[in-house]
Amino acid sequence: MLERKHLAIIVALKRFGSLTAAAEALYLSQSALSHSIGRLEAALGISLWQKQGRGLRLTRAGERLYQQAQKILPQFAQLEDELRHFASGRRGLLRLGMECHPCYRWLLTVVEPYLAAWPLVDMDLKQQFQFKGAEALLHYEIDLLITPDPVERQGLIFRPVFPYEQVLVVAPGHRLAERQRIEPADLAGEVLLTYPVPPERLDIFSAFLWPAGVEVGAHKTVEMTEIMLQMVAARRGVTALPLWLVQGYGPLRALRLGNGLFKQIHLGLRQEEETIDYIAGFIQQALLSSPGGPTFLSYSLSPNP
Repeated sequence: MLERKHLAIIVALKRFGSLTAAAEALYLSQSALSHSIGRLEAALGISLWQKQGRGLRLTRAGERLYQQAQKILPQFAQLEDELRHFASGRRGLLRLGMECHPCYRWLLTVVEPYLAAWPLVDMDLKQQFQFKGAEALLHYEIDLLITPDPVERQGLIFRPVFPYEQVLVVAPGHRLAERQRIEPADLAGEVLLTYPVPPERLDIFSAFLWPAGVEVGAHKTVEMTEIMLQMVAARRGVTALPLWLVQGYGPLRALRLGNGLFKQIHLGLRQEEETIDYIAGFIQQALLSSPGGPTFLSYSLSPNP
């Protein structure tokens, strides 16, 4: 039935007005061209061209096919070009999942230069407070996972991007503001502000308070980082966040938790996709944009020694 080569033949017949010239333009023999069109005409039950003197002209059906061919052939060419870009890893849709809720600010420093460097790649972000990132990777719902908690799953790999320190954030004048470091017992009775994720996924609970058997006075959840820090500044509570995130937020105090609560951000991906160019490009840009990296904004606040 109708194939792309038939469209190309009709366009050439219209353009050159002869079988010989059309065949030469398409690098076909005249007999091959005639047989190809003849088989199409037999299948459709209609003539597409007629002899006219020493040349030829398209029939009404041939003219209709020619009009559509002018639209369809460029679309074929564009599609082939896009598929070549897909095959080379230059075009695609990069779907990001984020389990690191404070990482949104950092992600902005990655996305802008990445999109500029990869103009044929679209991006989608999935960020939920109740998000099972490893399962989303395994089920091909996302392509890259930003997480501080890598897991061992067959077929998945996690690339470290940057380390960070989790610190306690308090307002100036808070009873703990001048401490050299914070012990779990210091937070007994405090109002602790966190993101709305299960406490077992929060390091301030799982790695700091619970091992010491300490409970806070109250636990309140806040979705937006800026609101959380404003509440801390207003002395409505304290919070635990990455040091790099709170740097630059005015006079807030960043205090070391115990001997230091250190974590690392990872990018998780499916192992077989590690060599896809636009995925490798994002990982490279993430490394460049890590706090302290050449494209990350620098801030002034430092934790107490």
